[in-house]
Amino acid sequence: MPITRRDFLMRVGMAGGYSAAFSTMHALGLAPYSSTSATLLQQTRAMAPASASGRSVVILGGGISGLVSAYELRKLGYKCTVLEARNRPGGRNWTLRDGDTVRFTDGTKQNVSWRSGNYMNAGPARLPSIHKTMLGYCRELGVPLEVEVNTTRSSLMLNRNVFDGKPVEQRAVINDMRGYISELLAKCVNKKALNEDLSADDQEKLLAFLRTYGDLGANDKFIGSERSGLSQWPGAGLQEAKLRAPLEFKSLLNSRFWPATMFEEENDMQATMFQPVGGMDRIPHAFAAKLDGIVQYGTQVTEIRRTTRGVRIGYTHKGAHHSIAADYCFCALPLTILQKTPNDFSPQVKQAISQTSYDDAFKIAWEAQRFWERDNNIYGGISWITDNAPPEWWLSNDPISLIWYPSGHLFSETGVLIGGYAVENKSPLSKLNTIQKKLDASRLAIERLHPGRGKELDKPIYINWGRIPFNEGSWVSDATPAASQLRSIDYYKGPYNQLIQPDGPFFFVGDHCSHIIGWQEGAALSSLRAIQQLGEQTKAASLRTGSMQKSTV
Repeated sequence: MPITRRDFLMRVGMAGGYSAAFSTMHALGLAPYSSTSATLLQQTRAMAPASASGRSVVILGGGISGLVSAYELRKLGYKCTVLEARNRPGGRNWTLRDGDTVRFTDGTKQNVSWRSGNYMNAGPARLPSIHKTMLGYCRELGVPLEVEVNTTRSSLMLNRNVFDGKPVEQRAVINDMRGYISELLAKCVNKKALNEDLSADDQEKLLAFLRTYGDLGANDKFIGSERSGLSQWPGAGLQEAKLRAPLEFKSLLNSRFWPATMFEEENDMQATMFQPVGGMDRIPHAFAAKLDGIVQYGTQVTEIRRTTRGVRIGYTHKGAHHSIAADYCFCALPLTILQKTPNDFSPQVKQAISQTSYDDAFKIAWEAQRFWERDNNIYGGISWITDNAPPEWWLSNDPISLIWYPSGHLFSETGVLIGGYAVENKSPLSKLNTIQKKLDASRLAIERLHPGRGKELDKPIYINWGRIPFNEGSWVSDATPAASQLRSIDYYKGPYNQLIQPDGPFFFVGDHCSHIIGWQEGAALSSLRAIQQLGEQTKAASLRTGSMQKSTV
């Protein structure tokens, strides 16, 4: 009787585990080896479904890591239950629309009353093209995507100490600085100042590059460039293009614009960026729709216990206390929440959790007529304020350091403008002790960039993730390479190494279990890795059981 490839691979998996199945798929040309994140997903799905053997998994938290865990574990045959404290899926993946309510841990409440179709991504708002796992899930789940305009040369840059305190276009800042730097380097080459480092042929090639890169004029001087914008645009009849006078070199040096101009060069900020059409929460809702009601909403975890057979999770639902037993637990709760939840984790894991702190990212949103499109030719992207700019864009020495324009519904009548986004606990905004003062700072920043338009801002919403129930923080604090000098505890050398290993029947997932802190990609990859660890654990348990049965016989 002929055997299908699927049956063959399943039998290989049953005999040798997912590693053997994946290697066989590779040999058959069905799953070529790769260093990309796609490999992790392929390996996970190559695990033999029989490895589940009727085992059950309770998943704590219905954010991206919890949803990915449930989605993939169910495919492998595990019985899954997701406990989610909110009445929606997604966790930090949260899109606000008309009729929604924002509640803080102190009881403060804000009601959203925007026009139909307008929205704000309170949490993640971008999908980089290099985040192939999340893009793959969007494709698989049928979530339509559109381009997220992460940067535009039409956006504005402002520093009150230069250019008479008036905003200038990013195109002028970037291209004028290139021109000046190119002129200086060309002068060094022409004066033979680089003879010891470059051959004569190399010097000629470098000059050719600089003349193109900096758009240099006669005698390798920078006198301005059309790339920087025009004082008069070409038109019909006698209307010719006229160059805009270059920005003063010294003022550019004093502007502190450089972290902002390099923002789009960061690996995960480079074009092309994407966003789901209609809001980022289209992704968790698409996952939830595939999970056939196994996500139990409104269930707040009250205790996490270890048993002789696995785990027991206590939770409340509609005011009543319940518990659920399972063979394993995938814990996708923020560490800030785990710090307050009674548990039976090992002492090492408890210490790792207690040593970890979270940042409190904020966003302020306004509904307004799309004056930025009509007045400034700005369609998406970010404008920057750098009066007291630090080296990293994500920190801020100003209450409001950036304005982020919507990429969706371009050319429509109104839109939702992000009037500030940063880490509030590292920003002067944290010193403003009322929401109204924070909103006033946001309105002032927008007025400075767009004079006369501040009064048109309406229906504000302020988000601080440190004050959002069931999160109480946005992401692990000081866990990025650029923040290494700020760390009191090196997260990746300490707590991280405890959290990425199984603690008996407990597996920890979330972006904090990855090297992609704050991104959905990290959350998804952590889940796939944990599923592989579970596969190895269940395989080892099956082998032990088989050995015991043989010895008994």
